[in-house]
Amino acid sequence: RLEGRKVLLGVDRLDYTKGIPERLDAFDRLLGLYPEYREKACLIQIGVPSRTGLEDYQQVVTQIEERCAALNARWGTPDWTPAVFLKGHQDFDTLVPFYRLADVCVVSSLHDGMNLVAKEFVVASSNDRGVLVLSPFTGAARELEQALIVNPYDTAAFAEILHRALGMPLEEQKARLERMRLTVAENNIFTWAQSILMDVTRLAEDGV
Repeated sequence: RLEGRKVLLGVDRLDYTKGIPERLDAFDRLLGLYPEYREKACLIQIGVPSRTGLEDYQQVVTQIEERCAALNARWGTPDWTPAVFLKGHQDFDTLVPFYRLADVCVVSSLHDGMNLVAKEFVVASSNDRGVLVLSPFTGAARELEQALIVNPYDTAAFAEILHRALGMPLEEQKARLERMRLTVAENNIFTWAQSILMDVTRLAEDGV
């Protein structure tokens, strides 16, 4: 049951670059350091299959399942499962209710491109509630400056950022989301295309 509980959300393609085990380790540490979150917080990890025939994929899935099982065995109760791992292909419409449900969206990639999940969360959070936690190794971190930035390799700092995110006042959540929503609206595909054309024009004028 999620009613009355804080929800942390991860939405990722299942590969080793997404930092999902590191995220689970940080959540585990959070529960150890801050007993007030026990039975009051839940991490939902949605995993989108990718390259399912590769051994690396199977290893990633096994690693996540084992970490979830260990975390749930350590902290879980008959009425509370701390870490929930959901596998399967999800389109944006399916993800929107999860984005709106989440108190914290965690994108803790170890290496990534832009990462559209971060932007999807910002756009979907129309209720002006929710905190985005971003790895500095995502392209989105360079644009979404109002997110909370954390190094996914630093488990102690990661746990503290989750603590800060879960306790962030609603006024601050709203202000950060509004600014990030403006950033997403401004930096769309048309802006990106225009920027490329301007760069090409400049290079042509410089005789490059």
